[in-house]
Amino acid sequence: MNELDCLRDQLSEVDRQLFSLISRRQRLALEIGRRKSRAGLPTRDFGQEKIVVERAVRFAQENELGDRLAETIALLLIEASLTAQERSQVVKSASGSGKTVLVIGGAGRMGGWMVQFLASQGYEVEVADPHQPAGGYKHFLDWRDTSLDHDIVVVAAPLRASGEILTQLGERPPSGLVFDIGSLKTPLRSPLLRLAAAGTMVTSVHPMFGPDTELLSGRHVIFVDLGVPEATQKARTLFQSTMAIQVEMDLDLHDKVIAFVLGLSHALNIAFFTALAESGEAVPDLIELSSTTFDAQLEVARKVAEENPALYFEIQSLNDYGHAALDTLASAVDRIRRAVREGDESSFAELMKTGRTYLQRRDRG
Repeated sequence: MNELDCLRDQLSEVDRQLFSLISRRQRLALEIGRRKSRAGLPTRDFGQEKIVVERAVRFAQENELGDRLAETIALLLIEASLTAQERSQVVKSASGSGKTVLVIGGAGRMGGWMVQFLASQGYEVEVADPHQPAGGYKHFLDWRDTSLDHDIVVVAAPLRASGEILTQLGERPPSGLVFDIGSLKTPLRSPLLRLAAAGTMVTSVHPMFGPDTELLSGRHVIFVDLGVPEATQKARTLFQSTMAIQVEMDLDLHDKVIAFVLGLSHALNIAFFTALAESGEAVPDLIELSSTTFDAQLEVARKVAEENPALYFEIQSLNDYGHAALDTLASAVDRIRRAVREGDESSFAELMKTGRTYLQRRDRG
């Protein structure tokens, strides 16, 4: 046991040195980010990232380690560096210095993300929410008790509540920028357009990521212009210091796209874990077995299962275009089932060929 403890102590020391080196690497990455900023260069350089990964693989091979381990570690280090650089850029922008923001629903998960994001830009943030927010921000139980004279008002409540809030804001239009961050837009169409018609500086935003997201590089933020381009531009400016991909689209197109991007993918994973949960005694050993494909799908499904059921039901049930995606999913499953039951290998192969062609086309952009 003494020898074993000695080896464990040595392992602990190696781990300590590893994290010390990672910390040093982070400091170097931040300095690189600052110099890129001063030179007007983009934070992310995919060519350099490729060099870093290839270099890591080469170092791993020299030390008789696996390529996959090297790639995984290199990509994690790159993401950590980019996250630190992006956060530094956001703070450095200080675009909100001296300005105020009210986040209605700021104690929720995405509302909380918006609170932190705007506070990091120097905004003085206030939260209106029946629940106590984290972070010690000025708190109102009811947004109607606020002055509404903020530079920005963000509506980050659940969809049905957001519709009611936007409707009531129409009776008392704020003077500053107003936007929601709802996953759907057509349920909010009427109150949003009424605010626009009343001359309010209003737009609609959809951050296409979850509240645990730190690095926005490669993440999409959708902006739905409501006929007030100045408002949309102001909202876009909030994300200018990040590496997020900004996309503009109209109300109807947004929800048609979301029916598949969110609705279809959510439904597929809910069906997957529902089928597993209901397999019961028919396959008692299933819980102990795995495969590469099964594990990958299980990991995605696990994340979906941990999300807010009320939010996910709203995404399915409140989208005017949602039934088309669900019908398409049901039709696809039926075609697979029919091909298998009828022993129709050619039809089954054709489904896979069609899918492969679509995915290759998507990968090419």
